[in-house]
This record gives sequence, structure tokens and C-alpha cells, in this order.
Amino acid sequence: MERDLLFSAQEPQNATSAGSNIPEYSVGAISSAIKRVLEGSFGRVRVRGEITEMKRYASGHIYLSLKDEGGKIAGVIWRGNASRLGMVPENGTEVIATGRISSYGERSSYQLIIERMEFAGEGAMLARIEALRVRLRDEGLFAPERKKPIPSLPHRVGVITSRSGAVLHDICTTIARRFPREILLWPVAVQGEGAAQQIAHAVKAMGQLPHPPDVLIVARGGGSLEDLMAFNDEAVVRAVAACPLPVISAVGHETDTTLVDYAADRRAPTPTAAAEMAVPVRSELVADLAHRAARLSSGLVGILQKQSLQLQAMAARMPDLPSLLDTARMRLDDRAQRLELALPGFVMRARARLGEAAFHLPAMETVLGQRHRLLEGQAGRLQAGWERFWQGCQMRLMRMPLQIRVIQGQCAVQRERLVGVARHLEAVSPRAVLERGYVLVQDAKGRPVTHAAALPQGGAVQLAFADGARQAKLEPNEGGAGRSGIVPSTREKTTIASAQWEDTQGELGL
Repeated sequence: MERDLLFSAQEPQNATSAGSNIPEYSVGAISSAIKRVLEGSFGRVRVRGEITEMKRYASGHIYLSLKDEGGKIAGVIWRGNASRLGMVPENGTEVIATGRISSYGERSSYQLIIERMEFAGEGAMLARIEALRVRLRDEGLFAPERKKPIPSLPHRVGVITSRSGAVLHDICTTIARRFPREILLWPVAVQGEGAAQQIAHAVKAMGQLPHPPDVLIVARGGGSLEDLMAFNDEAVVRAVAACPLPVISAVGHETDTTLVDYAADRRAPTPTAAAEMAVPVRSELVADLAHRAARLSSGLVGILQKQSLQLQAMAARMPDLPSLLDTARMRLDDRAQRLELALPGFVMRARARLGEAAFHLPAMETVLGQRHRLLEGQAGRLQAGWERFWQGCQMRLMRMPLQIRVIQGQCAVQRERLVGVARHLEAVSPRAVLERGYVLVQDAKGRPVTHAAALPQGGAVQLAFADGARQAKLEPNEGGAGRSGIVPSTREKTTIASAQWEDTQGELGL
């Protein structure tokens, strides 16, 4: 078969050019023939192996390899098939890939073009689910303190399930039988491709509605482990854990357990049990209310009877009110009569005490005379003390050796000293030096120039005279050091004079 394919690909070229009967073929012909052989012999295959070397490119294509103990085969998932795989491929996962074998002629390699992928048996799926459960548990998504209480009587019940299944009918029937409530349905696919994304989106959207339900039921009927894999998806579990609404999980039968059951606030064994958890029985509530109303009425009647008996007993122990008023009236009359008799006597006794106190008081003239004499004595002592102080000051002043003539002599001496210092200051003044014919040479920034080499030839200088300043420009040095040394020596004398001027000012404290 391979020989027929080779001949059909291309006729041999120069078969007898080298004296051999072996035909000659091009590389492209051999590659095309191998590709047809592979695609014809392996039209559609299922390959089991462990995913390794998986790379997801920006174009959407996924390149990977499947390996086992006996070998390794390259595989590719085109962008169009990546969203329809039925699972998310990961390195280290054992899977069964369905596709076709093809070759890549430019590299002389063959690869498996994968169209569908599934986990390799329940053992691999359970191990993957258990690993995800442990990781989410360590993150705290299943912690009891995250669980929210279920409202006792919700006004609206949200349901996320398939529209066509028997689960929705069971939930609606149970709620209508127990306590009719408004049901808000968000239909989703509960198994197959894209089911996990639809369920996660529905849970998030239910919590973001303008008028969200009071409780949310996520339900589906029983099935195999592969059928329930959408409820073991990490995105669905995180969406349920982050939902702001209380969530009741009712996935599968009582023996079925998914990761959504751990993240939900309550787990129901069946969808019917979830509806029973969501709403109470109306007849039981009515009976309970009637029972409580009867107990309340009976309690109120008992309280009224008890209070009535206590009131009667207290009324029997109370005294006669008219007799109490008569006794109080008689006591008031007696007190009024005694008050009329006691008031004149009280006034007379008060007048007697006042007259006795006035008799013992001294005369005003006597009190004023004593105060006047005391004041005159204090004034005399003050005047005598002031005279003694004034005389003491005069005596101390007369005993002092300082006289006006001595003060005048000291002032004359200080005046002469000041005149001498002023003359010395005038003699060492820099301006006096300039008036004697010296000149102060400064550069363009006003700094004094003390050396001939401090400025370049043709540099601008300022000459300070006694009556003003003039600008000058240096000529080339033709006379040697003797000619250019006149100004620096003059500047040195002026600097010395300035230093003497500052010393003199320091002596005077200026």
C-alpha cells in the first residue's frame, strides 16, 4: 500500500541514471505519502496518557504532549476546539484524548490533532477533585463561620437549574404545596461543555440583581461522576462561596457529594429537600400561630384575674378615706388655733431681745472717737519715720568723699584722652593715605589687587582716589617687575593703614 501511494504521489525520476532499479523520489513526495498513510490508517483514535509540556499561545492554540511508560506523542488543540474540550487541560493530568493522527512535513514529525478530551477513569477525576477540595479548604472557603443563615420565610426564592429537567418541577411543586412563594429561575446547562461557566455566571448574576431573591437553590438531578463534574469546577465553587445570598446546594442524590456542597450554606440531599429547607409549611405556621394566640389569650385572662384579686385585697386593706379627711381637718383647725395664740407671744419675746441688744451697744460717738485717735497716732508715727529717713539720707550724702571738683577733673582727663585717640585715628585712616597721593587698585568685582600678575594684560581695573574712582586698562608689561611693583607697594601701605584704622576703632569700642 505504501508503494502504491508513493507511485501515485510522483513518478520516479532518473530511475536508471545510476544503473539501479531503485526509484528516486523528492522529499515533498515522501512527506505527502507518509501523511496520507497516517491519516488513512488512523482516521480517528483515542489516546490515553499524561499531559506534559503544555503551552498555551496568544493565538488560542494549545500545544502539548501525551506520555506513558512506553513513549510520548505530540499533540495540538486548535483554537476552535479548545473551548469545546469538555475540560481544562493541565500538566500531570491523565486523560483520554480523541482526535486524528497527522504529520508535519516541514519537520518530518507526526502529531495528534485533539478534538475532545476527558479524564482517564473515575480514579483520576476523584484525585483531581480531592486535590481541589483540600486546596480550597486550606484557603478557608469551607469554614463554618462563612456560612450564612437561611431566612425563615423568604419572599422570593431563586433557582439555578435546567429548564427541562424534573428538578424544577419538584422544586416548584414542593414550594406551592408548603408555602407559595415567588420563584425566580435562571436556566443553565447542568452538564456538558460550558455548563460550569453558565452556573458560575448565574450565581454571580443572581447576587447582583436590583431585587435579588432571599435564598438561592443550586440544583440538578442524579447522574454519574462525569455528569456532576460541572459542580466540581473551581469557578463554580468560588462563585457559590462569594455569593452574598444564602445558598442551598441540591446536586444529585443523597449519596452524591460535590464541592459545591462544601461551599454552600446548607446542603440538601435532594432538590425536594432543598425546597423544604427554603420555605416552611404554611399549615404548620397557621396552626402554630393559632396555638400561640390561644396561649396568649389564656395568659392574658390569667393575668387580669390575678391583678383583679390583688386590687381587691389592697382595697380591703386601705383605711376609710372620709374618716381620714375628718381627722386631718380637726388637726388643721387645732394647729391654726395654737398658731393664733403663739404668734403675739413670739413677737413680744423678739422685741424684748432686740431692746436688750440695743441697750448693750456702745454709742456711735464713742466708737468714732476711738478710731479718730488711733488714726492720728498712726499719722504721727508715719511723719516721724519719714523725717528720720530724710535726715539719714542727707547725712550719708554729706559723708561721701565725691565732690563736684573731682568729677569735673575726671571729665577733663577723659576728654583729653578722647581727643588723642581721635587724632591717632585720623592719622591711620585709609582716606588720609589716599589724600597723600596713593591709589587703591581693584578688579572688576571690587576686590583689591596686590600683585601685578593677578590680572592679565589688557584687563580692566578700577583706581580709587581720595576724591573718587576712575576706570583703567592694563598695558603690556614693558618695564619689568620694577615698574609694575609701584601699585602693589602702595596697596600694601593702604592695607596697613586700614588695619590700624580697625585696631583704633576696636580700642574705642566703635
